[in-house]
Order: sequence, then C-alpha cells, then structure tokens
Amino acid sequence: MAENVKKNVYRVQGFTCTGCAGTYENNVKALPSVKDAQVNFGAAKITVYGDATIEELEKAGAFEGLKVYPEKQKLEVAKEPFWKRKATIRTAISAILLLVGWLIGEQLGEESLLSVLAYGLSIIIGGYTLFLKGLRNLTKLQFDMNTLMTVAILGAAAIGEWGEGATVVFLFAISEALESYSMDKARQSIRSLMDIAPKEAIVRRNNQEIQIPVDDIRIGDIMIVKPGQKIAMDGKVTKGKSTVNQAAITGESIPVTKTVDDEVFAGTLNEEGLLEVEITKTVEDTTIAKIIHLVEEAQAERAPSQAFVDKFAKVYTPAIMLIALGIAVLPPLFGGLDWSEWIYRGLAVLVVGCPCALVVSTPVAIVTAIGNAAKNGVLIKGGIHLEEAGSLSVVAFDKTGTLTKGVPEVTDIKTVGNTKEIDSLSIAAAIEKWSQHPLASAIVRKADNTGAEVLEAENFDSITGKGAKAEVNGDLYYIGSPRLFEELLSDGLDDSTRSDITTLQEQGKTVMLLGTEKEVLTLFAVADEIRETSKQALEKLHRLGIRKTVMLTGDNQGTARAIAQRVGIDEYRAELLPQDKLEAIKKLKQEQGKVAMVGDGINDAPALATATVGIAMGGAGTDTALETADIALMADDLSKLPFTVKLSRNALSIIKQNITFSLVIKAIALLLIVPGWLTLWMAIFADMGATLLVTLNGLRLLRVKE
Repeated sequence: MAENVKKNVYRVQGFTCTGCAGTYENNVKALPSVKDAQVNFGAAKITVYGDATIEELEKAGAFEGLKVYPEKQKLEVAKEPFWKRKATIRTAISAILLLVGWLIGEQLGEESLLSVLAYGLSIIIGGYTLFLKGLRNLTKLQFDMNTLMTVAILGAAAIGEWGEGATVVFLFAISEALESYSMDKARQSIRSLMDIAPKEAIVRRNNQEIQIPVDDIRIGDIMIVKPGQKIAMDGKVTKGKSTVNQAAITGESIPVTKTVDDEVFAGTLNEEGLLEVEITKTVEDTTIAKIIHLVEEAQAERAPSQAFVDKFAKVYTPAIMLIALGIAVLPPLFGGLDWSEWIYRGLAVLVVGCPCALVVSTPVAIVTAIGNAAKNGVLIKGGIHLEEAGSLSVVAFDKTGTLTKGVPEVTDIKTVGNTKEIDSLSIAAAIEKWSQHPLASAIVRKADNTGAEVLEAENFDSITGKGAKAEVNGDLYYIGSPRLFEELLSDGLDDSTRSDITTLQEQGKTVMLLGTEKEVLTLFAVADEIRETSKQALEKLHRLGIRKTVMLTGDNQGTARAIAQRVGIDEYRAELLPQDKLEAIKKLKQEQGKVAMVGDGINDAPALATATVGIAMGGAGTDTALETADIALMADDLSKLPFTVKLSRNALSIIKQNITFSLVIKAIALLLIVPGWLTLWMAIFADMGATLLVTLNGLRLLRVKE
C-alpha cells in the first residue's frame, strides 16, 4: 500500500468460519472509502487501508452480526454461555421441531400436512442465517459451502424430502458450532498470553507509592514490585535482588536471579525479594506485547498447504456444483430414469461436497501450533516457517553465544616455579582491569570470585594484538599471548611451557601468560564455556532425525574441534568470516536441502536470512532477534530447539493427515452416492464427522510438550 493510505487495525467479534471471514473481507474491500483490506481469521482481526468508519465496517459484516473494535481498545468480553447463544437456541428449536415432525410422520405418514409443517419450520428456524448467506451468494454467483447447503436443502424440500432437508439443517448447524468452538479453543492460547501481564502497577512518584494503570506509566518511572507479585512492565532493576520466574516469556522452568542493572520483563513473577525497577518501555512496546503482536501476525501468514487448500477450494466448489447438476440431469434426460431419484442424488453430492473439513483442516493446526509454541517460549513468525521447520534436514549453529555462553571464563591456572596462584591472580587482575578485551574481564572476574588482593597498576600500556603491560608494586609485568613472550624473552619460551600451551589449546582454550621481561610466572587458560543444554539439545535433534549438525565459527581450528567433540556436532567449519558463513549455508542448501541457521540474531544476519529457517537465540529483550529471525527462542539456550522441530514435524504431519482424510472421505462419499447408497442426512453426517475429526486432530498439537 502507498504510504499516504491510512492503515487501521481492528478486532472482530463473531467470526464463525473461514468462508464467512473471506466474505467479510470482500465486503470491506467493496466499500468506496477502502483501498484494500486483509482479514486475519486466526487472530480475529482485520487490517483496513482507507478511511472506513466502524459503522461501515460493521454494516459490511451485518450478514454475520460482526462487531468491530479498534485494536488497542481494552475490551472486556462477557463470556456468553453456550446454551444462551442465539444460534444454539435456534438449533435447539430446530431439533425439537425435527423430532416432532418425525413422530407425526410415524403416526400419520411423512407426507401429512402436520409433519411437513413441522419439518418446514425446523428448516426455516434452523437454517435462517444459512439461507440469508447462501441466497445472497447465489445471486452474486459466489459458490461456497453456504451456497451448496442452501441449494441442497431447498432442493430436498422441493422434491418432497422435508425430513431429509430438516435433518441436514440440524446437522450442519452442529458442524458450524464445532468449527467455531475449535477456532475459539485455538485462539485461547493467544488470549492467555494477553492476560499474563498485570493491568496495574505500583509506581513511586513525588516520594509517594501509588497504584496506577499500566497505560499511565511513563518511561523512567520507578516501579515497586513486591515478592509474589507479577512484573507489569519491562524495565531495569535499580535496587534489590530477587529470583524471577520468566517461564511466561522464555519458557525457562528455573527462576533467574535478578540484581541491579538486570533486565526484567512484563508478565514474569517476582518470587523472593523487593525490586525497584526503572521502566524502559511503554506498555505497547513490552516484550510480551511484541510477542502477542507477532504471533497474531504469524497466524495471518498463509502456509504453503493453506494456500494450496484455499486455491483448491475455489476450483473444487464450482466443480461440485457441476458434478451435482450432471448427476441430477443427465441420467433422467438421456437414460429415461426417475427425475426425483436422481435430483435427490445430485443434492446429496452438494451436501457431501461441502468443503468444511478441507477448509478448516490447515488453519486450526497452524493456529494451535503457533499458540502452543508461544506459551512454551518459542516465537514462530508464520505458518510457512512452521512447515519449513518440520522438514529440515540440516541444522547449522554459530558457536559463540549459541553453543557456548559467549562469556569467557578462566578454566586453568598453572604457575611456574615458586609463584603462588593467588599472587598471580592479584597482579594479572590489576593489569587487566584497565583493558577492554573480553579475556581480560575473565581474569578480573576470577580474581574477584577467588578473593584475591586488590592491587593497583601504574603506567598501563596496551600492546596491540598481543597483550598489555603495567607496573604493580614497583615491578613491570606483562600479560598476553604466547607470541608476546616468544618475542619478549631472550631465549623464547622453554619446551615445557610450549608443551603446556599446546595441551591447553588442543582442549579448545585460549592461553594467556603472565610474566616479566626475564621469565614466565603463570599460564592462564580461558575458554568460552559450553551451555549445559547444548549437548542434550543436539542429541535430541539427532534422535528426531536431523541428518547433520554443523558448527560455523570464526574461532581457530583447535578450539572448533574441541567444542565440536564435546557437544557432539557432526561437522565443523572454523576461521570463517560472516561472508564465509553465508557461503557455507548456501552450499549446505545445495547439498543437503532445507537448512536452519541458529545464531544470536544480531551477528550472522546474512547467514540467518539465507537459511531456509533463521532461528535466533535469546529473543526476550532483543528487538533485533524478534525482527530478523523466522523463529525466535525466547530463552538464551538451545533447550527449546528440539521442541520446536518436534512441534513443527507434528504440525506438518497433522496438516497432511487432515487434507488427505478430508479428500478421501469426500471421494468415498461421492462414489457411494452414484448407486444411491448415501442419503442426504448420511452425507451431511459424513461431512460433519470429517470436520470434527480434523479439528480434534489439529487440537492435539496443544498437547505437544518438550
């Protein structure tokens, strides 16, 4: 859409089926003030490009009694009991009249006036809204399930099959109720996300603590979160320490310790201590708000199988009309057979040809799977990515921050001669606290944790690419790479030290030396620790049938080899620049088929974009990860990756099952109609049964766990 066209998003109440949503979209597009419109049936929303008023939008949906509200309007929906709904009451009256008509027919005969009257009232009351939609579509030559059912029911009445027509109306009403229930059940997973974050929070203003709605909270406000309370807004801890249960956002079952400067998210639970949090995002921009928005948008994005079903249904429905017409007209016309009998069979074709099960087969599975994933800390940004993740053959991983924690730690300290370990740590930390290098911070952290004496360094000087030097307690010390000391010492490193360095490097560790111009005092080995979940996640992926796992890293061969062996990676490629990773992904796609790239969403963007599915780590609090990836693992670990692949595979399998089952049932039913073995009510029962089965099959995805 052109930038100057106004865009508005509205929530819609009252959608009962995908066909109705399509009709509503076309009605809105036909409004003079609307340039374009897109209905998101899964999220029950419509995006309108133009200046249409809410009254105009509701008028366009009057055929379904739709109610329209601005997207951001807070709406408390009163849950109407199922038995109080108008459609339920009409269906119940229709069922009673159907039973009355049958009982009268048993006593006085089916063609008696009272029996026909009861059946007729049953048809009119139960099929009132159906006929309104069907007749309007018929006048516009729009052929959908409402058109098919309207023609079939009126045709049955016209040839005197009043009882059959009334039965079809009743069973179709039940079928519609089932479809509506299934979509409500699937949407419930999104509604549950909306209710996670509190609507009010305690904020300190003018030295007073007041409870106000989250809409009134401003960036920079200080929010007070007591033990046992949910956190209402995203922010940064300014005072206090506590453990926070982040399961609602990241899916992590173990609470995370939060202290000053740590980030917290709306919807998470403060478990132990009192926290003071500086608000960093408005209510519309919180992580949970973004997740809800992206999940709703994901439901609107058509998966390949859904696009196939939609295209197929457009051809399928008119084809069923033609087949029904042929069966009803050709045998009597050219074979001299009974008109009434063959018109009846033609009507049965219309009923059995109703594409309810086929149309609902894909969206219910996709909406359910995406909702389940979101509740488990995985954001899947569309049906297409859900399906692609289900057919992956290779998964490629970035190393730093993905397979490893991305925070280097001191793993080994080896002193030379009479040097004490604690003294070496004190001297090394005094020098390294002036450095910005990640390895330097590992030394400083180790000294802090060990309780080493805090010393002061003077005349600090960085030696580019090799290390640093400074005076500590009046003596000049150097710390840096082995290459620095090979150049510094007159005789270079001795064989024993070289052997120790080689051994540590082969274990995937980076070695730093501390010493003077004359001797080496200590060897420090630093490594980026492997995540606890990495090895287990890779084992699960292999069990799920992923053919190959590959690590792509810019690190050296030794480190790459050691990490690959420890986590169980099939193949590794080391010393890669970002463009090399991009080429590696392209080559893997050519050789292996569908490839996922797992990274942190900030680095490796070209590789993530090129992969069949780009999967970002640590989506919570990282806008880049949420925006660039096809799938975001909200927690900063790999434990959710096997769950994502498993869910996607189950979804793909269920979608295929549903489509195949729907088409096979139709084909069998059509074959049974020709010899006259399938009645009208049996035809609608078969369609209703197929709809119910594909719906329940789709809802099985709610039960997929890690």
